[in-house]
Amino acid sequence: MITDEQLLRYSRHILLNELDVAGQEAIMSGRILVIGAGGLAHPALTYLISSGVRQLTVVDHDQIELSNLARQFWFNSNDIGHSKANVLSQRLQSLNPYAQIEPIVAKADSILLQQLIPSADLVLDCTDNFFSRNLINRICYFQRKVLVSASALIFAGQLAVFDFRQGQGPCYQCLFNGKVTDQDASCAKNGVYSPLLGIMGSAQASEALQVLAGIHPQGCYLHCFDARSFQWQRFQLSANPCCSVCTNTGLSTE
Repeated sequence: MITDEQLLRYSRHILLNELDVAGQEAIMSGRILVIGAGGLAHPALTYLISSGVRQLTVVDHDQIELSNLARQFWFNSNDIGHSKANVLSQRLQSLNPYAQIEPIVAKADSILLQQLIPSADLVLDCTDNFFSRNLINRICYFQRKVLVSASALIFAGQLAVFDFRQGQGPCYQCLFNGKVTDQDASCAKNGVYSPLLGIMGSAQASEALQVLAGIHPQGCYLHCFDARSFQWQRFQLSANPCCSVCTNTGLSTE
């Protein structure tokens, strides 16, 4: 039951016909697993916790480095050497006393993800490598969860929502089919434009909130953003009949 204080806190959402009280209550009961505490997670988590998502879990095993500070705005020089997940969770918790944010300082491997994903309503992939994205995609598919995946490299951003609740594709593997390597798509090697992370992480939060509220549009689309020209492109995705994940239900999640 939404309180009077919460009615005021979330009043601008409640004024939206598409959301109203019911949509806000759905957001407030949401449970989101965020994998990665880097540049995408900072804006995404800021809007999710501010919007009232009840329970957030953040998984990351990395420590804060000097090179992170240009993009990961909740960190400062005094945080260098400390856990990303712990520091980010502490800073964000102060934004909203109604929400709970739990840090998990561990590598998001197959065992951990199979423990955490079943209890989440949806998963945000805020990682920066293809191995992790493929693993998260595979487990979300077999657990029938919604996956909101984003990436940012150089001046280019990509975003897609994969809704596996009906046990159908397309999925992330359909899109890339394992043809891109982490060496080809490394921010450390190629660089990344700092504000691009803010744009793509905010877009992730927007998609996640609409999924929780039950107002996300049907269909699966890849949204591509060029930060230099400030232009978006949208492509409708369909399942790849040769996909090794979503067209072969006999595969395991290992």
